[in-house]
Amino acid sequence: MTTNQTAASAGADAPAGGAAGADGSESAGEHRGSLGLVQGTALYIASVLGTGILVLPGLAAAAAGPASIVAVAAVLVLSIPLAGTFAALASRYPDPGGVASYVRRTLGDTAARMTGYWFFFGVCIGAPVLAVLGGEYVVAVLGVDRSAVPIISLAIFVPPFVANWFGVRVAGWAQFVLTGLLIATVVGVVAVTFPAVESSNFQPFLPNGWGGVGTAISLFVWAFAGWEVGTHIAGEFRNPRRIIPLATAIAIVVVGAGYLALQVVTVGVLGDQAGEGVVPLLDLVDTTVPGIGSTLVAIVTAIVCLGVMNAYLPAFAKLGSALGRDGDLPRYFAKGAAAGEVPRRALLLTAALVAVYFVLMLLNGMNLSAFILIHTSNMVAIYAAGMVAATLLLRRWSFGWWLAVVATVMTVGLLVLAWANLLVPVILGLAAVLVTVVRRLRGRTASGARAGSAVPAGSAVPAGSAAPAASAPVPTTQELS
Repeated sequence: MTTNQTAASAGADAPAGGAAGADGSESAGEHRGSLGLVQGTALYIASVLGTGILVLPGLAAAAAGPASIVAVAAVLVLSIPLAGTFAALASRYPDPGGVASYVRRTLGDTAARMTGYWFFFGVCIGAPVLAVLGGEYVVAVLGVDRSAVPIISLAIFVPPFVANWFGVRVAGWAQFVLTGLLIATVVGVVAVTFPAVESSNFQPFLPNGWGGVGTAISLFVWAFAGWEVGTHIAGEFRNPRRIIPLATAIAIVVVGAGYLALQVVTVGVLGDQAGEGVVPLLDLVDTTVPGIGSTLVAIVTAIVCLGVMNAYLPAFAKLGSALGRDGDLPRYFAKGAAAGEVPRRALLLTAALVAVYFVLMLLNGMNLSAFILIHTSNMVAIYAAGMVAATLLLRRWSFGWWLAVVATVMTVGLLVLAWANLLVPVILGLAAVLVTVVRRLRGRTASGARAGSAVPAGSAVPAGSAAPAASAPVPTTQELS
C-alpha cells in the first residue's frame, strides 16, 4: 500500500465489526473537504432523482397501471436501509475508493478490485446512456431529425466535464443550482398537470395483477439507485459524520416525494396511454399545457442530464485515481486521490472510457437496452458486495449495522433477479482475479531474486542450515495484493 492508504490499512487490520476508532470509525486527521450540507444534498438528489423522471413513470404505469404508485412507494421504503447503510459507511470511512475501500477492509484486495472494476468499467457505461437519452428528448422536443442525437449527446457531456476539471468546489455549487432548478421543474410539472387528473384513470387498480407491480418495482430500482455516489467523494465534505447522514435523509424525502407525485399525475392524466411513447414526460405536459409544454420538458431534460452527469463524473474520477493509488490501475492515474485534489488524469481516463462506450452505442444503432442491463447488473453486484462488507465493518448491533443486515437481504434478492444479466460483472471479476494472480507471481519472483542475490555466486548453503533472515525478506503488502 502507498502512504495515502494509511487509514485504510488501519481499518483493514482491525477486527471485523470494528475499526480503528472506539466508535467504529477511523481516526480523523487533517481534513480539507469543502462541501457543505447544501451542496452535498444537491449532489445526492441529482444522483437519484435524475434520468428516472424522463422514462420510468410511464414505463411503470404501463406495467402495473395505477398500482405502479404502490410500486414506487415500495421501492422508496426498500431504499431507506440501502441509503442509510451507505451514509453510515461514507460518514465513518471517507475514502475516494468508495464501496471498493469498504470491501478491501473486510473481504480483501481481490474482492475490492472486483468492486472497483464493476463501478469504474461497468457502471460507467451509464454515462453515455444518459447523454443519448437526453439527446433523444431534445430531438423530440425540437422536432429535428434523429441523426442529431449524437451531436446533442456530446454537447450534454462536455459542460460537466469542464466543470469537474476545475474541482468539486466549482462542480458542487453548479450542482446546487442545477438541482434547485430540477426540483422547481418537477414541482411545476406536477402543479400544471394535477388539475387534469381523472379519477376514472385509477380503475381498475390492478390491471396486470401483482406480477405487474413486481415488474414496476424492478424498473424503479433503477430510479432509486445512486446512493453509493457520495461514498466516493465523502472526503470532500467539511464534516462527513454530520453532513452525509443529514444530506441522505433530506434526499430520500425529496426524491421519494418527487417520484410519488410524478407517478400519480402520470397515471391520473395519461391513463392507459402512459408508457406508449418514447418520451412520456413530453406526452404528459403536452396533454395539459400544449405550447409551453415542450419548452418545459426541454428545461427538465437539460437540467436532469447535466445534473446527473455532474454528480457521477467526480465519483468516477475519484474512484479511478483511488484504483491507481492502490495499484489496480496504472499508478499514473493515482494523482488526485487525496481529499481536496482534482483527479484530472483519472477524469481524462473516464472521458476516454465514455467515448468508447459512446462509439459502441452508435454502432449498435443507439439501442440502449443492452447497455442499461450492463449498468444495472454491475450496480447489483456492487450493492451486494458493499452490504456484506458493511455488516462486517459497522459496529455490531448498532443502528447502522441493522440497516446493513436488512439491505444485504434485499440486495441478495436483487442479485437473484439479475442472474441472467451478470455476464459482464463475472468477466470483470475474473479480470480482478487475474490481476491478483499476476501480481502474486511477480511478488514471488522479485522475492526469490532478492533472496538469491544475498548468497555469493558459487557458494552453497550447508545442508540442514538456514540462510540468514536478511536474505529472505518478507514480501510487502503491495507485492501480495
